[in-house]
Amino acid sequence: MRLPVTSLDNQAVGDIDLADEVFALPVRRDILARMVNWQLAKRRAGTHKAKGISDISGTTKKPWRQKGTGRARQGSLRSPQFRGGAVIFGPVVRSHAFGLQKKVRRLALKTALSAKQAEGKLVVLDRASVDAPKTGALADRFRALGWESVLIIDGPAVDENFARAARNIPKVDVLPQQGANVYDILRRDTLVLTRDAVAALEARLK
Repeated sequence: MRLPVTSLDNQAVGDIDLADEVFALPVRRDILARMVNWQLAKRRAGTHKAKGISDISGTTKKPWRQKGTGRARQGSLRSPQFRGGAVIFGPVVRSHAFGLQKKVRRLALKTALSAKQAEGKLVVLDRASVDAPKTGALADRFRALGWESVLIIDGPAVDENFARAARNIPKVDVLPQQGANVYDILRRDTLVLTRDAVAALEARLK
């Protein structure tokens, strides 16, 4: 398929051919959901922790004798039924990550790119670079282009001035092509790929 190529000045600067095997796949919501869950689970800290009975500091003495008091038998004041005692089956420090096959991850990325193209929210940019890192000037260009919530994916390296100018604009993310991922593509309304990004993604995903 062919898409027009635009510039940051909102001028048409030609066309580009997009590979159908990367940008024209059917949208699989189940694959996208699996990938997003995998990404979010992988980045969870997993540092939540509750104290078990072995973590509670305190006496190991039996509170009172086993028989003859008329009260229920107890073996430790660190037990969960007492104030300041342990937590039963509480959270422990662990990794929330789980496995997902590489071919599923590749399919999910191609599906996310295809979904944006099918919605008409995929834009191909000639190049993402500016002469000076001026946030206000770049924000004005984005407004002229109608970009409010946008992910911009460049080639192997991001222009330093462009990245510095864009990083303080709300709802604007800039990534190199090797950082392209399903979650960031779906969380922004518009996906912008440079010519270099298209070439790199097609070489990576074909």
